[in-house]
Amino acid sequence: MSEKRTSKDEQLDQFRVEDSGKHMTTNQGLKVSEDEFSLKAGERGPTLMEDFYFREKMTHFDHERIPERIVHARGFSAHGEFQLYESLEKYTKADFLTDTSKTTPTFVRFSTVAGSKGSAETVRDARGFATKFYTEEGNYDLVGNNIPVFFIQDAIKFPDLIHAVKPEPHNGMPQGASAHDTFWDFVSQNQESAHMVMWTMSDRAIPRSLRMMEGFGVHTFRLVNKEGKAHFVKFHWKPLLGTHSLVWDEAQKVSGKDPDFHRGDLYNSIEDGDYPEYELGIQVIPEEDEFKFDFDLLDPTKLWPEEDVPVEIVGKMTLNRNVDNVFAENEQVAYHPGNVVPGIDFTNDPLLQGRLHSYTDTQLIRLGGPNFHELPINRPVCPFYNNQRDGYGRQTINKGQVSYHKNSLAQNTPAPASEEEGGYAHYQAKVEGHKVRARSDSFKDHFSQATLFWNSMSEHEKDHLIKAFSFELGKVESEAVREEVVQMFANVSLELAQGFADNIGVTPPENGGSDVTKSSPALSQANTVKKPATRKVGVILADGFNGGDVKQSLEHLQSQGIMTEIISDKQGMLKGNDDSEMKVDHTFLTTDSVLYDALYAVGGSNQKDTFAKQAGAFLSEAFTHFKPIGATHQGIEWIEESNMKNQSGVVTGGDTDQFTKSFVDAVAAHRHWDRNVM
Repeated sequence: MSEKRTSKDEQLDQFRVEDSGKHMTTNQGLKVSEDEFSLKAGERGPTLMEDFYFREKMTHFDHERIPERIVHARGFSAHGEFQLYESLEKYTKADFLTDTSKTTPTFVRFSTVAGSKGSAETVRDARGFATKFYTEEGNYDLVGNNIPVFFIQDAIKFPDLIHAVKPEPHNGMPQGASAHDTFWDFVSQNQESAHMVMWTMSDRAIPRSLRMMEGFGVHTFRLVNKEGKAHFVKFHWKPLLGTHSLVWDEAQKVSGKDPDFHRGDLYNSIEDGDYPEYELGIQVIPEEDEFKFDFDLLDPTKLWPEEDVPVEIVGKMTLNRNVDNVFAENEQVAYHPGNVVPGIDFTNDPLLQGRLHSYTDTQLIRLGGPNFHELPINRPVCPFYNNQRDGYGRQTINKGQVSYHKNSLAQNTPAPASEEEGGYAHYQAKVEGHKVRARSDSFKDHFSQATLFWNSMSEHEKDHLIKAFSFELGKVESEAVREEVVQMFANVSLELAQGFADNIGVTPPENGGSDVTKSSPALSQANTVKKPATRKVGVILADGFNGGDVKQSLEHLQSQGIMTEIISDKQGMLKGNDDSEMKVDHTFLTTDSVLYDALYAVGGSNQKDTFAKQAGAFLSEAFTHFKPIGATHQGIEWIEESNMKNQSGVVTGGDTDQFTKSFVDAVAAHRHWDRNVM
């Protein structure tokens, strides 16, 4: 696919190296004459200390791995660009949010939170959604998650949260999972986590794809315009493909079948030209309305219901280029919520305030020193000048004798810029009060928005929540912790707590519940966008297939943007009844039904006796995961034998045009929850 290049791409060109066809050299440029044998004292003698090339090669290898991130270790990235739809000058003076003629380069890193760098990607977890905007005023980092709230209200508790959710220290288990005692003990003892736990137990925590996942800035920020007027703001990323999820059994199986499922989906989509697209939305509240809500705007465990504060769509980000090198870009990229530009400012959200310290501190230890901003992926597209010098990994070669401010020898340069010249000036928010270690009473409501979330779920989403709590707490060995969690969530919903209590061996509570009756349709994925584009359909085919019908069906599916792969019992080419041929992409051994959004069963007149059994296993699993299933010819027999016919989302036979149209509609629906699955 052709690639649209940005100013960031052009800057990175000077660092890109193609080794093919070149002589091997040392890192100093010296040509190497031998790369198979170390320098020895005789053919069977010891290796000599003077073998500088061996020592350089081995030392570099010994240091190839930088420490992984403590959280968000497992991630994958892509380059893109952001285009503003309309100027936001009434809210902000940020150049990239006011000039619609500019295209801003971006770099996005998606990640899980709890697992290590080698963990599976489809585990139940919150997901990071971090975006670096390479603006002409400097880098702006929107470092968010796929969930709009967080577990804790004050950053001082972040180490405790992560210690609790990580593998337990006495045995190092479980990896990348929250289904264990210490996490749920933390939840029960820190009830501010109730709202976030509802999200992580929901389908939002097992996304179908990184391309079908919302992003949120989480915190309340400020936008400040040229006149100095400020508004509170929350940032949203809305995927144009809608927000879709896996089912839990499917997510677990995918983790084993393909632990790289999410990154593979993202990478291949970009390579195929199906560029992921996300619209940027903002919720804005005037400063004078700060106290007009029944929650504190600065509380990071609270969201702003979209029905009360509508999301204004202001621009679109398109991810259109994969990384050239995972280590140099995905692993070395350094995000920081403190990387802002004029017109974007902070609030007193105590979780955000702590992050403004923590991210710099983390990058210093992870990337080996203070010059991580000079790594190619982190460099701003605009030049930078200051009196910072030296340190590990310094790349800038500063000329001149002066490295301090104020000075006369360099005419007092580099000099600060006035606000009119683009210098960053913090918003002058009024601050008063005693120095205390305390929490505002306005932060003490921990359950009302958790109930709002429950009230907003569809019936199948509520069922999934109950099953998620049952699974997670079923892994908790401490009966006391299980009982405390049940009592805690009885405050959210008595129906919810009673729903999972008996499953985990706890007496269901008789008292509890909430008087919150409000719901927010925007919180339910049942109301999301449903499109067939980029969905992946597995086509089960055998020798002797009906060439005309299959060709027509596949052409129609592909015209709707649906990706198809041929699955059979052997590799190679399959012959149709009209001598047409189709190449097999995967066999029943090399793929699995959980790796597809839907199945199209055809078979063939020359299929082997065991073919129907293998195909039936694929179809049965897809059926239990509520996926769309299409069947023609021999495939209809498999559907009838498995008692799937006439079930919701199962489309069979008939006129080819009508079949493919109905099947495309079924694929667009994503799942068919009204199906009778035992």
